[in-house]
Amino acid sequence: MAELRLGPLLRYADGSSATVWVEASRPCTAEVRCADGTRGESRTFQVAGHHYALVAVTGLPPGTSTPYEVFLDGTQVWPLPDSPFPPSVIKTSLEDDDLRVSFGSCRWAAPAADAHDPVGPDALDTLAARIAAHPDGERPDVLLLLGDQVYADETSEATRTWLAARRDLNDPPGSEVADYEEYTRLYYESWLDPEIRWLLSTVPSCMIFDDHDVIDDWNTSTAWLEDMRATAWWRERLLSGLMSYWVYQHLGNLSPAEIADDPLYAAVREAPDATDELRAFACAADADAAAVRWSYRRDFGRTRLLMVDSRAARVLDEKNRSMLDPGEAEWLREQVLDTPGSYDHLLIGTSLPWLLPHLVHDAEAWDAALCRGERGARWARFGEKLRRAADLEHWAAFPSSFTALADLIATAGSGPEAPATVLVLSGDVHHAYVAEPSWQDGAPDARVLQLTCSPVHNSVPRYMRFGFRFGWSAVARGLGRRLARHGRCDKPPVSWRRTGGPWFGNQLMTLTLRGRSARLRLEQARPDNVLKTVTESTLSRT
Repeated sequence: MAELRLGPLLRYADGSSATVWVEASRPCTAEVRCADGTRGESRTFQVAGHHYALVAVTGLPPGTSTPYEVFLDGTQVWPLPDSPFPPSVIKTSLEDDDLRVSFGSCRWAAPAADAHDPVGPDALDTLAARIAAHPDGERPDVLLLLGDQVYADETSEATRTWLAARRDLNDPPGSEVADYEEYTRLYYESWLDPEIRWLLSTVPSCMIFDDHDVIDDWNTSTAWLEDMRATAWWRERLLSGLMSYWVYQHLGNLSPAEIADDPLYAAVREAPDATDELRAFACAADADAAAVRWSYRRDFGRTRLLMVDSRAARVLDEKNRSMLDPGEAEWLREQVLDTPGSYDHLLIGTSLPWLLPHLVHDAEAWDAALCRGERGARWARFGEKLRRAADLEHWAAFPSSFTALADLIATAGSGPEAPATVLVLSGDVHHAYVAEPSWQDGAPDARVLQLTCSPVHNSVPRYMRFGFRFGWSAVARGLGRRLARHGRCDKPPVSWRRTGGPWFGNQLMTLTLRGRSARLRLEQARPDNVLKTVTESTLSRT
């Protein structure tokens, strides 16, 4: 009999359809049955001996919240027996509904319920507890997970014990994951957490990777990549990371229509075991970043979400460094400018913040100038060492891309058909803040903000807390300007100021979008299993 190994995850949901992702113990037919009689089913596909299904459910009534159950070969496997949680539901939207978007990044798997948690309570666990206690109360309409959903290079003690039973940890890559099977272990550890499992079964989610989903500083530079490719273990690690990301995260980002038109998905479903097909896809992505697009678009009524890949799409040549390859950059521009006036809010999800503390921004731009040879070969070697040691590889470290994004945002936010807000949503830096840019040639009509929220469940050392606070100070800005002059850096097209934070802790931000109004709330997880509101503010001008 087939058993449910992982899931269900409610991934996509709109006004009449949804997708539900599951992993089963053996080949079977997965079926989702809704309380109103609506149903969907799909045969599992196989990758490396694991069995998955993405079930599309269509014909759902708009504006409803419908409980559902999951069956494998006709046997009910969800809800779990004696579950303490309310029924999982699929909520469909109406065009003029309010939209609640919760977002964050960087989540270490929570330890067992009876174990000490060294980094404090998990914000997603706490959110799940609140929704479960008040199932008819406020809940997110979508959860945006902005990177580091799993940590391939920072494994838990339990996972290290599991790895040690499988292979010799004295051999590279040691206690980091090495292949596809070991990646599946990370997802089990993270997503079988009872609260997380239930939360992801009842709140739709959109995901994008960041570096730790593969390895810290992934695609920092050409020299970094050459060093990694020279190791015996890197290729298998990268291919396994991309393959598992496609299965566990990316596939669920797509709409039923996009899935139906996806040739890779068709090939995967037709193969007896799709490992070779998926591996060839990952090889193509490794050989040419432009061959694969991980970025995607979601429209929620009059809110447009663009989730942008700021890791795999990079151009690393020092003379032509870019956060996005030309095709990806053009795709982003087309999506932003598609049908002006058709959205009231533009959300740009990128794991790495566009606007950073001023000193950090200037240090990254200066280091990029050193690495491309502005001060000679000796400074270039120093710049590469510093870039790796200090993680200097955000948007600021790709100056042309920083400027291009600023110009695109200004274009999107200007004119009579401009949206009310353009909001850049990011994580990565293990704290939260709000920053507002201003343009030298006049402000856009839309309210533009950088909203950064991290971590969901992780920590930041005290010295780094001091550094992030200091990075916004007047003294730090002066130091940053000196670095920029030394690097002969061009002045950025925008200036910006911090309007909120920095805040430290395990936390989530939530946007509530109603017509052309927008409100922001930051909540932090407390030891008493409560999400406490730290700040709340109105964002839109209208």
